[in-house]
Amino acid sequence: MTFNYRAIAATCALILTAGLAQAQDLAPLNSDTEADRIDWTQLQSKFGDVPAAPAGTRLGGVSKTLTNQYWRSVGEGYANAAQKAGVEVVYQAAQSEGDQLGQLSITETMISQGFNALLLSPQTDSNLQPAMESAMAKSIPVVNVNDAVIPSARNYVGNVQRDNGVKVAEWFIANRPDGGKVAVIEGQAGVYAAGQRTRGFTETITKDPKFQVVASVPGNWDRQVAYDSAANILQQHPDLIGFYANNDGMALGIVEAVKAAGKQEQVAVFGTDGIPDAYASVKAGELKGTVDSFPVLTGEVAVEVALRLLGGQSLPRVVVTPQALITADTVEKYSVTGDDLRAVLAVQTAK
Repeated sequence: MTFNYRAIAATCALILTAGLAQAQDLAPLNSDTEADRIDWTQLQSKFGDVPAAPAGTRLGGVSKTLTNQYWRSVGEGYANAAQKAGVEVVYQAAQSEGDQLGQLSITETMISQGFNALLLSPQTDSNLQPAMESAMAKSIPVVNVNDAVIPSARNYVGNVQRDNGVKVAEWFIANRPDGGKVAVIEGQAGVYAAGQRTRGFTETITKDPKFQVVASVPGNWDRQVAYDSAANILQQHPDLIGFYANNDGMALGIVEAVKAAGKQEQVAVFGTDGIPDAYASVKAGELKGTVDSFPVLTGEVAVEVALRLLGGQSLPRVVVTPQALITADTVEKYSVTGDDLRAVLAVQTAK
């Protein structure tokens, strides 16, 4: 048999060009509102078993930083799912949540090392865009995993970011009927999740005229920055009744500021992410609550999505993972792990 290698090369180039054009034709991703979406619980029923991965399959995970418990938990999920599937996962992260170039360098190195698929959690919506384009050019599947959103991402796994803030606002409306002054400590500028969480909280709580958002300031995901900002806000507004922080690390810093001001009974503090330290603080009666986005499960689902893509399955653009408001009333319910947690969350989703 005689092969026309030029014709084969030309055909491959056309396929790649068509793939790139298709990706470029995608509208910029808004993971909260993207219509092409599926819930994590529906993957099995709609697409069947996860395709078996070829021997030697390697997945590369790139996180914001491993100094944050949330991202360590995502990595735990990657490891769980990779072990179950019999594939290798390498998980690396930048030195800090502000090391955008370092994170980009890690990602580009993984691309050059020939990883079969990438699991990316960018520091901002734009800092890993060059790596995304490089991966696309090499036909390497990329899964954008929570919480910054790469606009050109073809596949995203994560929760509805706006609903994090909405759930906290609804708690205040239901539990503080007299209303009052509240404040927001935001995440890093340029991160989709931070903007959506803040808007969800602010737009929901201000629908009730009894509430007033008196401050909304950047905390850059940093506990000390959040502490300092909260202390200043409490000085300016001694009658404040609550804080919402875009992540748990900042929320725990706010708790310390509230304690230092002697206002634990007056000021309710909420965070986002559901890290173990936040659960402990809720159980101790200090942090009023957190919105858990179940990072271990998110990591497991992200690996499943990557393996389905490698197996040739065409999935919806967004795979939605769960979230839940954790307070003293619900903390024990969601403190379970593994299959027990999956069962709880599956029932929650079915409702």
